Amino acid sequence: MRDIGIDVIEPKGEWDGDSNCPFYGSLRVRGQIIEGTVSRVGMLQTIVVERQHTRHMKKFERIEKRTRRYSAHLPSCIGDINVGDPVRIMECRPISKTVTFCVIERGESE
Repeated sequence: MRDIGIDVIEPKGEWDGDSNCPFYGSLRVRGQIIEGTVSRVGMLQTIVVERQHTRHMKKFERIEKRTRRYSAHLPSCIGDINVGDPVRIMECRPISKTVTFCVIERGESE
């Protein structure tokens, strides 16, 4: 297993030869680290992660909630992830048209 440069819990799963794995393959991760919850798992080796934040509206003097969705690559060594699980994703090179993040750690279920 390779060191990816940040302190994360080692994945427990096996590597299946996926070259887009930051731990066993050749994918380099850099940039933003985002924590969010999984909202969709339907695609092959890809999940959708949601993160909510608040934004102040100056004109109306209110605070609004905004949701940002990120498509992230799911390496096989991370294991099975279900909708609602907290995860940490990190930026990488573009893997496809919409996927520019990779799952690096599964959060604790609460």
